Amino acid sequence: MNRLFVYLKDYKKETILGPLFKLLEASFELFVPLVVASMIDVGIKTGDTGYIIRMCLVLVALGVIGLVCSITAQYFAAKAAVGFVKKIRHALFRHIQSLSYTELDTLGASTMITRMTSDVNQVQNGTNLTLRLLLRSPFVVFGAMIMAFTIDWQAALVFVATIPLLCIVVFGIMLVSIPLYRKVQSRLDRLLGITRENLTGVRVLRAFCKENEEIAEFETRNEDLTGVQKFVGRISALMNPVTYLIINFAVIALIWTGALRVESGILTQGMVVALYNYMSQILVELIKMANLIINITKAVACGNRIAAVFDITSSQEQSSASPETKKDAPLVEFRDVALQYKNAGEDSLSGLSFTAAAGETIGVIGGTGSGKSSLVGLIPRFYDATQGAVLVQGADVRDYPLDELRGMIGVVPQKAVLFQGTVRDNMKWGNPDATDDEIWDALASAQAQEVVESKEGGLDFVIEQAGRNLSGGQRQRLTIARALVRRPRILILDDSSSALDFATDAALRKAIRELPYSPTVFLVSQRASSIQYADRIIVLDDGCPVGIGTHEELLESCGVYREIYNSQFRKEDA
Repeated sequence: MNRLFVYLKDYKKETILGPLFKLLEASFELFVPLVVASMIDVGIKTGDTGYIIRMCLVLVALGVIGLVCSITAQYFAAKAAVGFVKKIRHALFRHIQSLSYTELDTLGASTMITRMTSDVNQVQNGTNLTLRLLLRSPFVVFGAMIMAFTIDWQAALVFVATIPLLCIVVFGIMLVSIPLYRKVQSRLDRLLGITRENLTGVRVLRAFCKENEEIAEFETRNEDLTGVQKFVGRISALMNPVTYLIINFAVIALIWTGALRVESGILTQGMVVALYNYMSQILVELIKMANLIINITKAVACGNRIAAVFDITSSQEQSSASPETKKDAPLVEFRDVALQYKNAGEDSLSGLSFTAAAGETIGVIGGTGSGKSSLVGLIPRFYDATQGAVLVQGADVRDYPLDELRGMIGVVPQKAVLFQGTVRDNMKWGNPDATDDEIWDALASAQAQEVVESKEGGLDFVIEQAGRNLSGGQRQRLTIARALVRRPRILILDDSSSALDFATDAALRKAIRELPYSPTVFLVSQRASSIQYADRIIVLDDGCPVGIGTHEELLESCGVYREIYNSQFRKEDA
């Protein structure tokens, strides 16, 4: 949590002025019981209407001044709290963007969303309340006690007996509640996780008729959360009745003591009313303090969770200077590469060695889970090889600045991802300076020109979030076009034509072969027909290369490839 305070340094003035104006408000509030006492003892007792009116004006003045101080304090506290979490949110988002896939996989999307939203909001609320109440409540408690002692020390002894008892009750309930609030936050994380998973996979759930099972699981998690929240609520609900019971007994004792003192002429009726008002002020502030401490505890817990994300550093070291390249070296080279994911226990890839020259097409095929996506993910450094080296133009990819390395590569992932905005906006992710003509050329090569022309507005057609208003094949073609707009030296197509029909897939492969800038293409596919015309094909089986060669060579020498090819073409013949 301490590391987050660096984001508060730009709001030093607000963090000082907010509590200061709250203390001013509290100071004026402490004088109100004395004015009321004077009004009773002088104005009402003597029937002096003019004095009563003057005292009423004093009360109005104290109220107005207190209101101005309170509004000013709230303004500074809110400005500091909102600015503080704005900087935290910005820094957190920036930090998350700097993490490698390894750390992102470990954290999980739902966890990061919770940190960015719920946890940050708790920190904001805690900061706001702290600036407003951390000094004010103790000041009022001790100030009211001192004022009570200035009125009559013997009657004020009731305060001495009552306040410790109130503190024990209030802070006892608080101490019991704090661990439960942490449990609530943990249960909330789980509920958000299952909610996100269900919303993301809603089509799969309905396809397998699993709605009732998922509803039951959600209800179980929701009941867990609700049960803890109810328990916390019941404990917290004890605070008001118990504290008011204590305070009512204290009031009875105070009035009884006050009556005796009034009867003996030591106190006046107005002084007893003032003592009662000070007792009420103390009660209110103690309850505020308890709620404040609970909110601070929740904010600190959430702040620690945010700080834990900041403590995670990327496992990928980044170079700041461009490496020396070799013009005569292959554009891409794998040297005895192995990859093991964090906490996986065994290699996902091993023994990979091959080269790819400029303009070559490399096909990658294999069964499910054989490591095809892992292989191509090593080139743009989504993951780093745990053994061996991946080289681009003779230089290790780890020696390139990430921006420079990825600027040479166009990646089309398995899942077609488009962002909310126009088609033009999405295309310019590949090249912010691309002209409309360049975008149309890329769309034509990706077999997406007809798709865009059929939409109202053409390049200005608005794509909804995640491309919901497009079909799977349309999304795939647009993501391919986005990669082509960059005119990359290396083009990675990670099973990115799975939603395309055979004719469109064939036309796409033909258009890519005819690109004027001749990129080196890594074509990952489950279809043997999609890669059979590649210059070389890498066959993977359980993370190991079991064959590298042309289509004809592999049919002769690689049993795995032959099995894949025969199974697919027999199905097509059938």
